[in-house]
Amino acid sequence: MPKMKTKSSAKKRFKITATGKVRSSQAGKQHGMIKRTNKQLRNQRGTTILSDQDARIVKKYMPYG
Repeated sequence: MPKMKTKSSAKKRFKITATGKVRSSQAGKQHGMIKRTNKQLRNQRGTTILSDQDARIVKKYMPYG
């Protein structure tokens, strides 16, 4: 049986944590910072954990973690 392939786009954008949750970068931080409030920019620092519904989809794309 051949190995399953990982989606290249998913492996570049997501990481699986040790507890099995999916970590991703914050949405809305690529460009257009001048429109965003300072509070919004502060809250969007770092990374975030995806919701269970979204994590289920991403895990299908990454069969080996």
